[in-house]
Amino acid sequence: MDRYAVAGNPVAHSKSPQIHAMFAAECGQAMEYGRLLVPLDAFEITLQAFAASGAKGCNVTVPFKFEAFRLAHLRTQRARLAQAANTLRFDPQGWFADNTDGIGLVRDIQARAGIDLAGRRVLLLGAGGAAAGVLGPLLEAKPAVVAVANRTPARAQELVARHQAWGAQHGAELHVVPLEAPGSGFDVVINATASSLQGATVPVPGTVLGPGALAYDLMYGPAAQPFLQWAADRGALGLDGLGMLVEQAAESFWLWRGVRPSTAPVLAALRAQTA
Repeated sequence: MDRYAVAGNPVAHSKSPQIHAMFAAECGQAMEYGRLLVPLDAFEITLQAFAASGAKGCNVTVPFKFEAFRLAHLRTQRARLAQAANTLRFDPQGWFADNTDGIGLVRDIQARAGIDLAGRRVLLLGAGGAAAGVLGPLLEAKPAVVAVANRTPARAQELVARHQAWGAQHGAELHVVPLEAPGSGFDVVINATASSLQGATVPVPGTVLGPGALAYDLMYGPAAQPFLQWAADRGALGLDGLGMLVEQAAESFWLWRGVRPSTAPVLAALRAQTA
């Protein structure tokens, strides 16, 4: 059996083994997928040992996505833009890195929410690893504007500068806005900050939400509920990141196996578990 795993610290909470087991069953793929708890100071040596044991690849979660990118020999465009990788494939000629988070987000917004991002005004909250992972594919979806707001403006400026040419290539205006006054009337507001995990209040005023806006939190489960409630109280559609989790996993599965699984049944199963 071909072996894969999700590598991180912590990793016991990860739903990836369950997701990939359902994908493998659906697609008739002989593979096993487990969890790899990596010591905080031993990512490279742990992954090298895993690859040397015959494993075919892995997903990478916090806090190792930046290190995974640096260790790879070949990288996709979206991984280069993010400077972080959540998917590694252990090819004989060298490790291949991708970042499937952003395409997972875009597919979830367009398929589940039924919102075409083309021509929309998007506000992205945060400029850390989560925001970096999704910005490239967001721009590729050709929104009219993507505004980035972050508690540390310099970090937002760095992220925007790295993506400026990519945004221009896809006809998207990309700029930094102050977190305390980011503007108003956005069509889509994406929370990529740590506020949900920390139980903090939503860091922007409700006026950022335009009529019928989508408010999307990259977190899912109980952590996302305060943000979703904030959106609902203001008449917006709120979505959590569980669909993104499934969609990004499907992209990793396709990268490894060359088969694209159906995501709707897997998402429905996970929703039933968390209900």
